Amino acid sequence: MNFKNIPFSILELATVSSHSTPEETFKKSLDLAQKAEEFGYKRFWLAEHHNMISIASSATAVLIGYIAGGTNKIRVGSGGIMLPNHSPLIVSEQFGTLGSIYPNRIDLGLGRAPGTDQITAHAIRSDRMQAVHKFPEEIGEIQQYFSPKNSGAQVRTSIAEGINVPLYILGSSTDSAHLAAKKGLPYVFASHFAPAQLFEALNIYNNNFKPSELLQEPYTIACINVIAADSDQEAEKMSTSMIRMMFGVLTGNIDYLQKPTNMTDELRELSENPTFQRMLKYSFVGSKETLKQNTTDFLQKTGVNELMVASHIFDHEDRVKSYRIFSEVMKEF
Repeated sequence: MNFKNIPFSILELATVSSHSTPEETFKKSLDLAQKAEEFGYKRFWLAEHHNMISIASSATAVLIGYIAGGTNKIRVGSGGIMLPNHSPLIVSEQFGTLGSIYPNRIDLGLGRAPGTDQITAHAIRSDRMQAVHKFPEEIGEIQQYFSPKNSGAQVRTSIAEGINVPLYILGSSTDSAHLAAKKGLPYVFASHFAPAQLFEALNIYNNNFKPSELLQEPYTIACINVIAADSDQEAEKMSTSMIRMMFGVLTGNIDYLQKPTNMTDELRELSENPTFQRMLKYSFVGSKETLKQNTTDFLQKTGVNELMVASHIFDHEDRVKSYRIFSEVMKEF
């Protein structure tokens, strides 16, 4: 199988390290986006999370504008906007505005998860569960607001009409696969933290895809975690920050991203726990050679059209280097 010219992209959570601030984190995110542009990454997407001290990407549309304003050609978008948290009209206004300021560079990825705990989700929008069930219809509303044909409607977002902002459906289960296939939209799977239904979802999407005005053939993106370094040992040490962070997520004790330590027996046992293994199955940690082997295997098994990479690395320079190494792996195919 030929993997040459497969696009590769970044999913950024604006992870806040200990002894750092959100302001410093945002500056590092912009620096990473600028470097990613140099390294040949296609997209730089920002996630939406709430009430998590370790993740600063909560005002996603604002951050997209910040990143797009500091870069030149890399596509910038949402991975994703959690639509049940928002009004489709407001989302259309925000992304129509972004698409007007940064033409042909903005992506709108849409998901239906809350991006937070249930109490916070209720604080964001008390009728959220009604919106969850209306997710397909609300995507249709956004498509209508972006359509030039909406110019005669009673409710308009004129700033969005005719603006080129491609929509992507995000998912971590089979539900969104059916929806993306039915609507003829690109499909992005969150295999970096919820890999269990990856292959079933991809099969559903590819087998049921209906061509649309926007997309003639299925287009799939899968997200993986990558921690790359000069050696497997160095990458393994860097991964201890991610292990501690994910343990905090699983136990409800969310903390800032911690400085890496040597891999201990306790941490290794934790990383080999079945729950961890299920969540972080597609976390590729190691040298360039190790990454190439893991990435080749993943691409062969999934057949996805594009890879998206997330990383939780404490030191900014180490993180930039990790993304540079991964870009070299992708360019060598």
